[in-house]
Amino acid sequence: MSRGVLVTGGSRGIGAAIAAAFRDLGDRVVGLSSADVDLADPESISRAVDSAVETLGSIDVLVNNAGLVELGTIADSDYERWQSLWRRTFEVNVFGAANMSYCVAKHMIDRGTRGRIVNVGSRGAFRGEPDMPAYGASKAALHSMGQSLAVALAPHGIAVTSVAPGFVATDRVADMVDDSVRAQSPFNRVAKPEEVAAAVVYLASAPAEWASGTVLDLNGASYLRT
Repeated sequence: MSRGVLVTGGSRGIGAAIAAAFRDLGDRVVGLSSADVDLADPESISRAVDSAVETLGSIDVLVNNAGLVELGTIADSDYERWQSLWRRTFEVNVFGAANMSYCVAKHMIDRGTRGRIVNVGSRGAFRGEPDMPAYGASKAALHSMGQSLAVALAPHGIAVTSVAPGFVATDRVADMVDDSVRAQSPFNRVAKPEEVAAAVVYLASAPAEWASGTVLDLNGASYLRT
């Protein structure tokens, strides 16, 4: 049965691969880009969800994929830039995902939908991101939010999970990927967007309901959590 799927950051990179994977299954997909919604603006999110519902008929799956990545350390930032960097990052990566989850989950609850929310987090939430600490911290918050929502939304039949990729071969991080980054994995490469998409598709499936609360590592054994 065809599902309505909403993917943020769905116009390129990992998001485009996720959107394509759901379309290949015959699902109806809306992939939002920054031109469609400002994730730092709660009202823009509400309008985008309403528009997606109108286009899709219903939303059965939400993928919170969009994220802001900016380099910035204490050593190379003045105090004003430091504050701005953290504020912008959390507005998009945490508050934006939280507001998107709220609007879509309310829609699912009102319809009685046994839905799925999948968050695209990061290995950096566990490994740390010394060159972009705001990003790493925001993804840790995203994982935690997903686990909290997994408990809160389970009585409504909504399963919530997260994936935590390492480096993925996308245009956005192409200038960061060199031989030393590839060597972090014993496979000596970084992930393909399609590999992340395959995991997201599984976590959004009916058999994956029991995975709710999971944070799935997708880093090619480049970082092993204990």
